[in-house]
Amino acid sequence: MAFDALSDRMQMALRRVTGRGKLNESDIDEMMREIRLSLLEADVNYKVVKEFLAKVKTEAMGEKILKGLNPGQQVVKVVHDALKDILGDETSGITFKPNGMTVFMTCGLQGAGKTTAIGKMAAYYRKNLNKKPMLIAADIYRPAAINQLVTIGKQLNIEVFEMGINQKAEVIVEKGLAYAKEKGYDLVIIDTAGRLHINEELMDELVRVKKVSNPDEILLTVDAMTGQDAVNVAKSFNDTLQVTGCILTKLDGDTRGGAALSIKQITGVPIKLMSSGEKMDTLEVFHPDRMASRILGMGDVLTLIETATQNIDEDEAMDMMEKLMSNKFNYNDLKKQLKMIKKMGSISKLLGFIPGMGKLKEAASQIDDDAFKFIEVIMDSMTEEERKNPELIDKSAKRRERIAKGSGRSVAEVNKLRQMLESQKQLMKKMNGMSEMDIRKMQNQVKTGQMPNNFSKGKGKGRGQFRIK
Repeated sequence: MAFDALSDRMQMALRRVTGRGKLNESDIDEMMREIRLSLLEADVNYKVVKEFLAKVKTEAMGEKILKGLNPGQQVVKVVHDALKDILGDETSGITFKPNGMTVFMTCGLQGAGKTTAIGKMAAYYRKNLNKKPMLIAADIYRPAAINQLVTIGKQLNIEVFEMGINQKAEVIVEKGLAYAKEKGYDLVIIDTAGRLHINEELMDELVRVKKVSNPDEILLTVDAMTGQDAVNVAKSFNDTLQVTGCILTKLDGDTRGGAALSIKQITGVPIKLMSSGEKMDTLEVFHPDRMASRILGMGDVLTLIETATQNIDEDEAMDMMEKLMSNKFNYNDLKKQLKMIKKMGSISKLLGFIPGMGKLKEAASQIDDDAFKFIEVIMDSMTEEERKNPELIDKSAKRRERIAKGSGRSVAEVNKLRQMLESQKQLMKKMNGMSEMDIRKMQNQVKTGQMPNNFSKGKGKGRGQFRIK
């Protein structure tokens, strides 16, 4: 994630004060120096850093905290609240018309990920709000941009209105909106031209498109990897167009995260959405409080629950749990379980949502999500009877050899899959007989990062080979 380096430094600074029974001014000053360095290294705007530190110090030096119980924990809360404030304080929702057609106009510099973000938005609101979206290709300067949007539209089965590059952008938008209304679309997203830098010609065209489309949202796409430059870009676009919100892209990149911590404070434009990766299902609503928690290593359980709710069928999950508890879990159930996990995203991303898992981030990066593909290939090489009755494979070396040959994997990997199924059964058996003390012990292991890493990139032959430790 974009905030990994900042997150590590901030957590290190806060460890200086957490757990202490008493704090003095020297302790606070030492923590503040570390926080200041971490923010400046993350390329946060200097004015924002100054205001943030002043707020934290005033609150942290209050008599209530210095003389109160658990002063370290109270300081962490002060830092969290200050972070939340500069990120936007409250979640800023997207505006939709209660009836009729909603129009989003997007803008941004070339290479910020605007066209991909448009596809993600269309897919997100179709899935979550049952919208019927259409895209308008109004970037008349880059044929590749039109082709990219058309390709994304085909991939998502979403219509793209385009008239090539020989018409003015405002003419394309005007005709596209008339077509969308005629066909009954209730969400239209306009892809406008990007440039390598801001210029008068670009801004004039965007003003004309805005006048023709009268959009409900003007969304600026901001590349998280551009640091403080992103703030200057946001300010320029906002001065001309009165931008209603930002989409922060490329949050999975090797970036310092300074843009996200500066944009709202400097420009007043809220971050409304964020996206990471190239996959079309990686768009999220931006929640300032949850992002502040992630940066401070507190996890983001609400987003994890939402991700699970959106991707996992509750009845299916309950049925699977009952089978596990009754020791009837088989390869068909394991296959369903892996599909559920894959729908939710990468394992390393999911671990980032869980409080206390910060120490496992490095190990999580070694988790091979592609290993799931090879596990599924092995299970696909089993007969239906073998998937239903795992003991058939356990008792027959010939069956294991046939499955290995059919899947193109090794017998050793088939055996590891057997161990995996057995491990799940054994774990549930243990949990059935666990006392409250045992459960607390397991929770402490998770918090201190002692939980085992079961899936890692194999060192044997074949890329993507999986290991079960």
